[in-house]
Amino acid sequence: MQVFPTPFFPRATGPSDSGRRRALHSGIALVAPVLLRAAALGVAGGVSRVVAASGSAAAGGAGASGACPSLLNHVFPRLQDDAPVSLCGFAGKVLLVVNTASQCGFTPQYEGLERLHGRYASRGLVILGFPSNDFGQQEPGTSQQIGEVCFNTYGVRFPMFAKTSVTGALANPLHAELARITGQAPRWNFHKYLVSRAGQPVSHYPSRVAPESRELVAAIEKALAVT
Repeated sequence: MQVFPTPFFPRATGPSDSGRRRALHSGIALVAPVLLRAAALGVAGGVSRVVAASGSAAAGGAGASGACPSLLNHVFPRLQDDAPVSLCGFAGKVLLVVNTASQCGFTPQYEGLERLHGRYASRGLVILGFPSNDFGQQEPGTSQQIGEVCFNTYGVRFPMFAKTSVTGALANPLHAELARITGQAPRWNFHKYLVSRAGQPVSHYPSRVAPESRELVAAIEKALAVT
């Protein structure tokens, strides 16, 4: 059985992206066909399973340096098929960690995030998306439904993980550690943490800071310049 390459969904056919976005923002259920392979069809929604693992044992292993920063020493299931992905595989990259939601006023930020991915991925930026239903219950759907929004409606090509909690007692270990180090847990959807190549949080940005804002772009370029 053929499976689409990690970590992407195929684009859906049917109504145009703009039409789907209008339907999404007006609260109308999306009806465009979702052409997902069998590997993605059986994935249920809910809080993601997170397994602490060493960089050598986790899927994907450590980055080119061979060392895994403690912040990244975790495994998360990816959105489209629940396959485990070690964050150690992103060691040595500049990371932008974003908690996302499909039914939020900030959901169109997926577009800016994808443009950042297209602009800076070749220089070492990796955007990591973590869908969460923590704020306003604005991510209630299954993995398949979340994938329809981020992959098919907004054309996201950066890694997305299964739905998880990002704040409070049930926060996943990555977000719990980011909140501990920075002193700021996400307060709403599309909170952004910038992490250096060394696996250290550099800065964080609330939802209102757009992905392509001067502030965030300048911080990304500064972090990318450090090798």
